[in-house]
Amino acid sequence: MCKRLKLASSREIGLFPRHLHKSFINHGMAETRGKFDFAIDRGGTFTDVFARLPDGRERVLKLLSHDPQNYRDAPTEGIRRILEQETGLSFPRDQPLDSSLIGWIRMGTTVATNTLLERQGERTALLVTRGFKDLLHIGTQARPNLFDLEVRMPGVLYEEVVEVDERVVLRQDGCQLPRKEPKRIVTGSTGDRLEVWQELDLQCVERDLKAVLSRGITSLAVLLLHSYVWPAHEKAVGSLARKLGFTQVSLSSEVMPMIRAVPRGYTVCADAYLTPKIHQYLNGFTTGFKGALKDVDVLFMQSDGGLTPMEQFSGSRAILSGPAGGVVGYAVTSYNSSENKPVIGFDMGGTSTDVSRYAGQYEHVFEATTAGVTLQAPQLDINTVAAGGGSRLFFRSGMFVIGPESAGAHPGPACYRKGGPLTVTDANLVLGRLLPDFFPHIFGPGENEPLSTEETIRQFQLLTHDINHFLYTNQSQHNGNGAGQSNSDGPKGCKSEMSVEEVAMGFIRVANETMCRPIRALTQAKGHDTSQHVLACFGGAGGQHACAIARALGMKTVFIHKYSGVLSAYGLALADVVEEVQEPCSLQYNEDSYSELDHRIQELTQRCHSTLYQRGLSSSQISTAVFLHMRYEGTDCALMVNASDYPAHAQSCQSGDFRTAFTKRYMKEFGFTIADRPIMVDDIRVRGSGKSGIKSVTMAIEGHGSPAPTKMIKCYFEEGYLDTSVYMWEDLSCGHSIEGPAIIIDKNSTILVEPGCSAQLTSSGDVCIAVGTDSQCVLGTELNTVQLSIFSHRFMSIAEQMGRVLQRTSISTNIKERLDFSCAVFGPDGGLVSNAPHIPVHLGAMQETVQYQLKAIGSSLKEGDVILSNHPCAGGSHLPDLTVITPVFWHGVSGPVFFVASRGHHADIGGITPGSMPPHSTSLQQEGAVFTSFKLVTEGVFQEKAVTKALLAPAQYPGCSGTRNLHDNLSDLRAQVAANQRGSQLVGELIDCYGLAVVQAYMGYIQSNAELAVRDMLKEFAHRQQQQTGSLEVEAEDQMDDGTPIRLKVQINEEEGSAVFDFSGSGTEVWGNCNAPRAITLSALIYCLRCMVGQDIPLNQGCLTPIKVIIPPGSILQPSQNAAVVGGNVLTSQRVVDVIFRAFEVCAASQGCMNNVSFGSEKSGYYETVAGGAGAGPGWSGRSGVHSHMTNTRITDPEILEKRYPVILQHFSLRPGSGGRGRYHGGDGVIRKLLFRSKVVLSVLTERRSTRPYGLHGGQSGSAGLNLLHRADGRVLNLGAKTTVSLEPGDIFCLHTPGGGGYGREEEEDEDGNPSPSKRQHLNEAFTERGSVFEYRRAQESV
Repeated sequence: MCKRLKLASSREIGLFPRHLHKSFINHGMAETRGKFDFAIDRGGTFTDVFARLPDGRERVLKLLSHDPQNYRDAPTEGIRRILEQETGLSFPRDQPLDSSLIGWIRMGTTVATNTLLERQGERTALLVTRGFKDLLHIGTQARPNLFDLEVRMPGVLYEEVVEVDERVVLRQDGCQLPRKEPKRIVTGSTGDRLEVWQELDLQCVERDLKAVLSRGITSLAVLLLHSYVWPAHEKAVGSLARKLGFTQVSLSSEVMPMIRAVPRGYTVCADAYLTPKIHQYLNGFTTGFKGALKDVDVLFMQSDGGLTPMEQFSGSRAILSGPAGGVVGYAVTSYNSSENKPVIGFDMGGTSTDVSRYAGQYEHVFEATTAGVTLQAPQLDINTVAAGGGSRLFFRSGMFVIGPESAGAHPGPACYRKGGPLTVTDANLVLGRLLPDFFPHIFGPGENEPLSTEETIRQFQLLTHDINHFLYTNQSQHNGNGAGQSNSDGPKGCKSEMSVEEVAMGFIRVANETMCRPIRALTQAKGHDTSQHVLACFGGAGGQHACAIARALGMKTVFIHKYSGVLSAYGLALADVVEEVQEPCSLQYNEDSYSELDHRIQELTQRCHSTLYQRGLSSSQISTAVFLHMRYEGTDCALMVNASDYPAHAQSCQSGDFRTAFTKRYMKEFGFTIADRPIMVDDIRVRGSGKSGIKSVTMAIEGHGSPAPTKMIKCYFEEGYLDTSVYMWEDLSCGHSIEGPAIIIDKNSTILVEPGCSAQLTSSGDVCIAVGTDSQCVLGTELNTVQLSIFSHRFMSIAEQMGRVLQRTSISTNIKERLDFSCAVFGPDGGLVSNAPHIPVHLGAMQETVQYQLKAIGSSLKEGDVILSNHPCAGGSHLPDLTVITPVFWHGVSGPVFFVASRGHHADIGGITPGSMPPHSTSLQQEGAVFTSFKLVTEGVFQEKAVTKALLAPAQYPGCSGTRNLHDNLSDLRAQVAANQRGSQLVGELIDCYGLAVVQAYMGYIQSNAELAVRDMLKEFAHRQQQQTGSLEVEAEDQMDDGTPIRLKVQINEEEGSAVFDFSGSGTEVWGNCNAPRAITLSALIYCLRCMVGQDIPLNQGCLTPIKVIIPPGSILQPSQNAAVVGGNVLTSQRVVDVIFRAFEVCAASQGCMNNVSFGSEKSGYYETVAGGAGAGPGWSGRSGVHSHMTNTRITDPEILEKRYPVILQHFSLRPGSGGRGRYHGGDGVIRKLLFRSKVVLSVLTERRSTRPYGLHGGQSGSAGLNLLHRADGRVLNLGAKTTVSLEPGDIFCLHTPGGGGYGREEEEDEDGNPSPSKRQHLNEAFTERGSVFEYRRAQESV
């Protein structure tokens, strides 16, 4: 990633530090005595060079990656400079370098990442199975940002699509389709049998490909369904395309043969799009050398942390080429196998920070998203977060905010003298933690000036003035804030004026907390204790933050390698050559399959050995590791398992006891195993490694005691200004001990040793810091805006950690894999404080549930009690969402001081249909078991008998059943109790640290912060509305398909920033199940307010404080106690959003439906929601084929769907023209056709089949949806919006989802100052987040 802004570095640094003497061991391919060896990391801003000289000395060099006035290519220039300086010979820039002096070159590069970010790849066409031309546009159908109405998503990488007539389907034993003609039966690589329903017509393919070539497109990506298991059709297309003249042909079956067409399709497109550009770069690089480096061993780093020959370096494996070198660097240099102490890698650059983990093995992910493209390839699990040296500083609605926007290299931070904004780097400079005297004069327009402390202080003074003005003007509001004061009577109000240093220190603390959260998530997600890790710090900016972050996480040791500023380059020199092979599998792991698995493992191992032999490695250098991608049958939670620690025996594969390895790891990560459940093997992977890295042994000159500092300065800490010693790293010797506060400087980085910490130079010349414990927190109840931001992070972290426990300990697919749950923290009044993740239909709803319990049974609650509730009148959304509430008590206080709660969607709780979401229910009892204020745990005892009886109770009603999966219900309820217990424990730890009065006071301040943001938005809207219309009242109306109106009138008070939302006039309760409980309307309202605020705010009780909501009892929005509500949760909620946005004229209506489709039989069941069109708005057209507003569910991949269920997906594409026309068009809906292979019962629960999504300001309405059934006998039936129907084999369900409304009249011109979509995109550019923590959050928000 292009974020390596080394803020404490010069353009170039020189010789190996003089305090070290050197011996070295050459190993394998690294043995090139008498020649120069180079390891080079070409980053986005700087290029780092590590060189090993013929005499064994080492050099490091840093230069700008782009300096066209002086050189064409930075890596070549780095090699040239070292050769020239070390040999005394002249190597003119305009002539190729003499490569005979070079032993090997190893490189990591951000070329692929930058190409992807900037969308500057090769012109590419996609060839795909007919019916799926828009498959990769639709993708998972989830939007990346819940509250972004524009739904900004990167475009696809191809510019043309060729659909081909071919189709292969998996055979199913129970298939009952009539056989009209014999079909060719083939056997796939997994042993699965397939039927070729339509043979490939190469003549038609040739015609289409020639047409593509005629338009100048020479790169082709090929994606055919089920090619991962049977690639014959893809290979035929590939052979033809190469003959026709395509210069790059990427086949999905070769790039990554794994099931799931969508990520495999993204991966093959990325390969076709990026590989030609990589080859162009490589060709340009090699032409800078005589003989084009023909006799030099040139290796490139791949995303998986292994080196590969230059010729094999491809786009899909190159995305993390740069950061991967750093991971290898810290893994090799800081992990001690004898101590077995795991390490957290902390690479802080300019734009963002990379976090990773190493515990003896590299941690890989096999599907990750970069720049909006999901790649299915082995990648190191590198998590990128928005807090780098160049991250911008903001003060918003009373909170200190870091990023995600970055100042970049140009203009850079304010201190760079180029008109840049305040950044984290500027905060460190103001505090005295960066010393301009030790920086080169490379700043300013002429790049010849020092860092500007003056400009940084000037901007901080302005920001400090704004902050103090806020504190002064809001003091009266906070003095009157009663939130959280019920159990304390400490002082209230705002802190006195802040100084520039306090403001800068506040931003540093918030930045540190921002970086701590993903480290906690990365470790705790897999059951590891964060505090039992070493923090390995590298990157130019990390040394200034390492001690504080380690202390906050409870870590005792910080390790900083002597090459920390260029560790990614050094890691390349230490890395191994790697060859990975993988193929799909479809076997149960049992005695019957061991011989087959052993045979296939042996074949893959031989392929690895053969390839590495050909690359010049000997057998003594080669080792292989075998991995099986394993999961319990019927689940999607697969683990890539290595059995090296579990030796083979008679009841296992020859490569190890994979069953034990799998169950042990499953237990560690998820807290349980599933006894007697078959274990499936989805993929076999062999990773071959050729030991070829250098082994450097460095010895530092010994010293004793404390060294003499270079100078003394004043540096600002929590205690104020302290005398701080400054040392030059090169002056230190082994054994020297440095007590904090101190600063250690070399030419690559600045290390801050904080008070209470001590640093020592190791025998290898590295810095090891012992981190002291944090002093006891001392904080008053008055508002401190810095602590406000810190507490906001802490409360969110509690909710996030609760979610991790729930996901780990639950057993059902809905909670464990679909992540359909929310966890939250509430105040003593039941008001929401923090909620994670942000599932729209859960926002604010749990608050209603907690407050209902307070009114109903609050006085009887005791420590050890846990409440279960799902009733709509008690704040429930729909019955399958079970809410578990735990009161948090504190000694000396009679009532609960906080509440924690978790809401999870249970797959079945009884009722008239499996899944407890019947499309035709007319009473609540038909929808499943009901809990109002049920004590699930009484004084610490889980009430299993009572809750079992209640879950089976629906069977007493006609046509109903009790829960159909009692075991999963009980297991998940226990998991929810455990998650709440964790939340209660974390709240207790927070109170232990700060005191109850302080924690409750800041709970109130956080709620006030959200309130302030909403008030500001309402004031701004009221002012604009008053100017345009002279009125402060807005209203809107829309209808359900049955004609039931949803009416809203909003009266706004501009002075207060408050509003009354009056839904009077809305229709009465309906006979069906589209009644929406009050909690659903509140969730929709909070969602709309957050979208209109337009920036990140805490989503808590404060959002609704300025709002009065009037809902008439007995209406569709507040039905009677026994009304059916399942459709209200998934359908009416969308209409409420449409009405609110219509009143505020925010945007046109989106599809207004979740398109709920389910089918099943006695053997299995399936449920999905389907995307449609998003509404257009001022400055943007609506996104096509995406979920909108109150849902964001991912759709099942076509290959998974066809493998597991009796259905063939015949068609899945956009529905052209269904979006409303206008100045900005509404997004198109989709067309989805399902062919059923056996008898099933189909249920559809949809809306917008008779009413159309409205357009705005002259824009046209989107098309209504349509549900068609094509009977096998030729009849075509309109099913209507809601129905249940029995289907026969051969029947086809065809779903046409609604489009979004258009915005503005089609003939209107752009108004002056109205940004175009492209400009809007540019203005919102920020860093690219990635890693397993990011993917987990995305998955949580996609339900």
